[in-house]
Amino acid sequence: MAVDLELEYPAEHAAATDDIAHAVDYAKVVKRLLQLASTERFVLVEAFAERLTGALLEEFPISAVRLWLRKLKPPLADVAGSVGVRLERVRPAERHHAAGPTEFLRAQAHRFPKGRALDVAAGRGRNAVYLAAQGWTVEALDRDEEALAAIASAAKERRLSNLTLRRMDLETEPVLPASRYDLIIVFFYLQRNLFPAILKALKPGGGLVYETFLIDNHLRYQHPRRKEFCLDHNELLRLTSGLRVLHYDEGEHDGGYQDERAITARLVAVREP
Repeated sequence: MAVDLELEYPAEHAAATDDIAHAVDYAKVVKRLLQLASTERFVLVEAFAERLTGALLEEFPISAVRLWLRKLKPPLADVAGSVGVRLERVRPAERHHAAGPTEFLRAQAHRFPKGRALDVAAGRGRNAVYLAAQGWTVEALDRDEEALAAIASAAKERRLSNLTLRRMDLETEPVLPASRYDLIIVFFYLQRNLFPAILKALKPGGGLVYETFLIDNHLRYQHPRRKEFCLDHNELLRLTSGLRVLHYDEGEHDGGYQDERAITARLVAVREP
């Protein structure tokens, strides 16, 4: 038998950090395929191929797999070459939800050593699930029970035991535990009176990754409909003035809100030790 594989996953972090922890370890992939080949038996190559692709999607942080499985010496007198089957499979949850985290989180999370993370207003969990898959211990906080149920389903599917859910209405309970988190992320959620609690919730040396709409997005695209849900220019810097800024920019960006272009403010900052 011979197997050719193509695996899809967010590889830019591995390229940026040169750290295998941010990549799919192909040695482990090969070891797992060899284990399946040696312990399970199938009559049809089609069935064996389905088993292999299913195991890869269940056990590794990949979004899609393309597999070519073939017999190099088929027991057929009239066949000179190999025979086999090609399959392409996509992680089921990603057919209906965002395929991965926001581009800004992908680009910035490597700045901080893995520890305890909080996703504020997590929505359906695209960012929380990503961090958990990367090895963070993640709390996803939201008031929407349906959204939290979607996160729980995604975590179960990916066998992520390091992701917990908290239902909280931040507008009525703007309180977070002090000095608890190594990383706090907030995407496309703005509650100005929550910032003091966010800053206090960071451990010394902990980081904040934040992105949400600028007033320009409301003026140009009429979204969000209420301009108070948008930041003024440089407002995010003022709201986080107790932190040391590592990155800040304002402008039109890809890969953010629903993977569409939006005019946003983006910040990475750290609480001084």
